[in-house]
Amino acid sequence: MSQTPVRIVLIEDDENIAEPLRFGLGHEGYEVHHAVNGPQGLEMVHSLRPDLVLLDVMLPGMSGFTVCRLLRQESVVPIIILTARDQEMDRVMGLELGADDYIVKPFSFRELLARVRAILRRRELDAGREPSPGDRLVVGDLVLDRTARQAWRNQRLLDLRPREFELLMALMEQPGKAIPRQVLLDRVWGEAWIGDPRTLDVHIRWLREKVEDDPSTPRYIQTVRGYGYRLAEPETLDARLPAA
Repeated sequence: MSQTPVRIVLIEDDENIAEPLRFGLGHEGYEVHHAVNGPQGLEMVHSLRPDLVLLDVMLPGMSGFTVCRLLRQESVVPIIILTARDQEMDRVMGLELGADDYIVKPFSFRELLARVRAILRRRELDAGREPSPGDRLVVGDLVLDRTARQAWRNQRLLDLRPREFELLMALMEQPGKAIPRQVLLDRVWGEAWIGDPRTLDVHIRWLREKVEDDPSTPRYIQTVRGYGYRLAEPETLDARLPAA
């Protein structure tokens, strides 16, 4: 039986860009579906449930940023933003809205293909990882179960995306220890990943919003300026827990 091909939705209004991408990705064995505007792309994602979305920013009527935001409200499908904009704020906005990667036009097909493969490879690893049975991490009132791939704070289940879970697990495995940014990127996104490293900061911010009482003054996930991040030492967290 033949393997089901990876399905990609391409949302791009410029036919001069879309046609070579359809041809090239199709030649690589991907099943590519093309939408020319935001509403059509959203409908296509809803009906086809693709493995990846390639999303242009400058779309007629509805910007790619809006499409990305709407997709992230209901889906964790990987998103690569395609755009001619090379301003830092635009790149950061795309990541903060939930994009997995950002590639600036003009780009080579080989570069795009490498990014597509890296994201899909990481997705397969996330889906196929088998944690050790019954392995739990406990730091203060944080509890993480590798087997169930769930985490709690003060007995409240945290609604974590896969990479947020992986980040929290990496930090909880070494409480009190500062972990370099690149180590976290390699651990969570994979050593072959070639996206924007600032996606780490975006995911840390999302994680803090779910873990911290006040994300602006984090108690659990601490920034080590110029180096990386660390989870607060268990003794520090225990000292702040309310008395039983």
